[in-house]
Amino acid sequence: MTLQADRRARFAVAALFFTNGALFANLIPRYPQIKADLGLGNAAYGLSVAAFPTGAIVAGLAAGLLIRRFGSATVAVAGTALTAGGVLLAGLAPAAAVFAAALFLAGAMDAITDVAQNAHALRVQRRYRRSIINSFHAIWSIGAVTGGLMAAAAIALHLPIGAHLAVSGGLLVAVALVARRFCLTGPDVDETPAPDSPAGRFTWPGRRVGLVIGALVLIAIGGTIVEDAGNSWAALYLSGSLHAAAAVAAWGYIALVGAQFVGRLIGDRLVDRFGQRTVARAGGLIVAAGMGSALAVPSVAGTILGFAAAGFGVATLVPAAMHEADELPVLKPGTGLTIVSWLMRLGFLFSPPVVGAVADATSLRTGLLVVPIAGVLVIVLAGVLRVKGA
Repeated sequence: MTLQADRRARFAVAALFFTNGALFANLIPRYPQIKADLGLGNAAYGLSVAAFPTGAIVAGLAAGLLIRRFGSATVAVAGTALTAGGVLLAGLAPAAAVFAAALFLAGAMDAITDVAQNAHALRVQRRYRRSIINSFHAIWSIGAVTGGLMAAAAIALHLPIGAHLAVSGGLLVAVALVARRFCLTGPDVDETPAPDSPAGRFTWPGRRVGLVIGALVLIAIGGTIVEDAGNSWAALYLSGSLHAAAAVAAWGYIALVGAQFVGRLIGDRLVDRFGQRTVARAGGLIVAAGMGSALAVPSVAGTILGFAAAGFGVATLVPAAMHEADELPVLKPGTGLTIVSWLMRLGFLFSPPVVGAVADATSLRTGLLVVPIAGVLVIVLAGVLRVKGA
């Protein structure tokens, strides 16, 4: 495999991450409209959007089998196309049950796509023999910002939701199909890092592996709780509790994923300089302080900045947990990655109904306290991540 082919594969994987980020982001700013059209209360809405992570958890463990059978690149592209179908159906749903079923399908396909594209990304990283995984997740954030901006523009132009999601989905699937041609060929286990490579395994004592992977799952869940707050509640909180216009309310989500992109763009350099543990703890502090301040003194501008701080704080958490799990000894190759990718979606599953129930009982402002709490969780558990030079 030539250096030029490796570079093409890196761009191809980046394109897959971009499409994965942009697909669902086109639907998220439409949530307030869908909620209003279907006449859903906060609790019912929370349960409905929880169908997305439910589908992800149900289907997540199938990713390994599919990847071994068809290859990570093919599975990622097929999952992208099916995710687009689920997103379109969710936007056109005539009833809450159909909305939930469509999100279940989209979540199932998104989970499979997520594992497949990360597996291919780690395969490319092994060929580069240095950390590049955060850069792929940065591209995912660019895709999410792009998708959010596409949705905000469609809302401002009063474009029907069906037309909007059909056009955006079609374009993004086309990008993924082109990217497939430039992915790595051959089996997914053909690259092995040298013992002294930065991608080599970081050894924990065998008896501690179970506890470590449990902590890694919780760190990743902390990141997903924060992401879900932007996905499911940012637009609703800004438009409902703070009375922002719909186009302005979309900026809560855009700010979160935009700041997350910045954090991921510089994440590899920060980790190389300070170590994963220090970066994670600093990120948890930024989440807790930023969103805590925004909730303590609510305003439209302050809340958008609070979501931006939360997004920046969690930028490297999921990539760090995935990479750390993939490097654990004792486990078979890919097992740690699959476990973390699968179980971290519990954050997406339980966060929406919990926040919705708290919002109905008290206020959405109170429900969003899960964000600073997640930041504190990360600070406590970050000790399982490697220090500088480890």
